[in-house]
Amino acid sequence: MSVSERAKQFMPFSALRGLNEALAVKERIRLPKKELSEEMAEELNSALQKITPESVVTVVYYREGDYYQLTGINVRIDEYERTLRMMDLSIPIDDLIEVRVEEL
Repeated sequence: MSVSERAKQFMPFSALRGLNEALAVKERIRLPKKELSEEMAEELNSALQKITPESVVTVVYYREGDYYQLTGINVRIDEYERTLRMMDLSIPIDDLIEVRVEEL
């Protein structure tokens, strides 16, 4: 028996593939979604109106029990679907918490 064949005998074996990943997801603490005050909603609306094709935009948004921050360019707002499209990602406007717009 070759050395590599013998080594395979001692390799770790997982009879239930994906169990560790599923448990990690289950153990994660989910955060509640923040409710925006009227002032925060007005600031968000004002920032969304400032977005141009040349803008660098940083957004903080809520998704699946967690908050994420993303910065990018070429941001588009789809008014029909009420989403903000950024880097192959579609973020519902209702899930936005903060938007910062910088001009290049």
